[in-house]
Amino acid sequence: MATILSGKNILLGVTGSIACYKAADLASKLTQEGANVTAILTSAATKFITPLTFQSVTGKRAYTDEDLWGSEGHVQHVGLGHQTDLLVIAPASANTIAKLAHGLCDNLLTLASLTATSPILIAPAMDSGMYTHPATQANVEILKQRGVYIAGPAIGRMASGLSGYGRMLETTEILGHIRLLLGRQDGKLKGKRLVVTAGGTSEPIDAVRTITNRSSGKQGFAIAQAAIDQGAEVTLISGTTNLITPVGAARIDVNTAQEMLTAVLEAVRDADALIMAAAVADYRPETAVEQKLSKDEGIPTIHLTLTADILAAVAHLRAHSGYPKVVVGFAAESHDLIERARQKLIRKKLDLIIANDITAADAGFGTDTNRVTIIDPSGNVQVFPLMTKEEVANLILQKLIPLLEAAP
Repeated sequence: MATILSGKNILLGVTGSIACYKAADLASKLTQEGANVTAILTSAATKFITPLTFQSVTGKRAYTDEDLWGSEGHVQHVGLGHQTDLLVIAPASANTIAKLAHGLCDNLLTLASLTATSPILIAPAMDSGMYTHPATQANVEILKQRGVYIAGPAIGRMASGLSGYGRMLETTEILGHIRLLLGRQDGKLKGKRLVVTAGGTSEPIDAVRTITNRSSGKQGFAIAQAAIDQGAEVTLISGTTNLITPVGAARIDVNTAQEMLTAVLEAVRDADALIMAAAVADYRPETAVEQKLSKDEGIPTIHLTLTADILAAVAHLRAHSGYPKVVVGFAAESHDLIERARQKLIRKKLDLIIANDITAADAGFGTDTNRVTIIDPSGNVQVFPLMTKEEVANLILQKLIPLLEAAP
């Protein structure tokens, strides 16, 4: 599966910190995503980890200061600095941050950094007192003003045994920041605002019980990540799920269909597109009981009523304001998949509908894979084989991009 990282040349700088072990994991994850990763280790970094570790996980030569004075010494740093799409320094020590801020070049990494023509991302890692020190804060501010992207740090336990602000982000978080930065560079949706809904809603019966569904939110979250990869500004409106928010998404948590309706109508007022991947409950109790129902009181009778029709409300808003410019809906069906999806497409005035059969054991709710059928207003029907939800997300974005390009 091609991602924003596929084929990208990443120069990974590794400086002296116990967090070097995370750098090896980051190099591995980047390589697995299809990136070409070249590591440069400072002298201090080699005290914690070896170049062989990085060569083993990337399949590429790793460089140290010794290479600066080799047969290619006088041009090595220039070549490394110019032949990259992104320079990532993780971990970035206080010493290296200071050198970068003041243009000091006494090792291969700082030389390559000064010659780099690509964006630079650094992930600081140091003891809390070192990071919050005025000198380090001033150096970080200088780098920010020059356009260097700072990822983290986080609050956590340090090697000293103390806890505070200065712990390097986990590799999955850094990977998210890298994807965000690359998307802003090369994404086809730069400057576009997308609203994505995900997860299921939860309609209260009493103080503890709800009517909900088995939606995990995985497909919606994958769509949000794919949109970020393409450079979009993403608002993610999430129902009941404990999934981790993609880096760069503005997340709004909701519970009920009414709360989702309110959040969606507010978010789409100036949005370019809405992708309605959430599994919104169709029914809710007419009246929710404030206290917990007790079985000692007998079996309750629960009267249901329809929930708010979010896509119908969006269609009404769109008819008057022109926003969102493109609307993509989902149809989770157990029978008559194509016909029901086609009817929903017309009824809700959608630009595209993604239909999936929820009876399939390997697709739909709770799984990591999906089988989708995509239908457009012209009646074109495309049936796709089993894919990961990340692949489905990329497919949907591929269909969305030309729709947005054609939108007024």
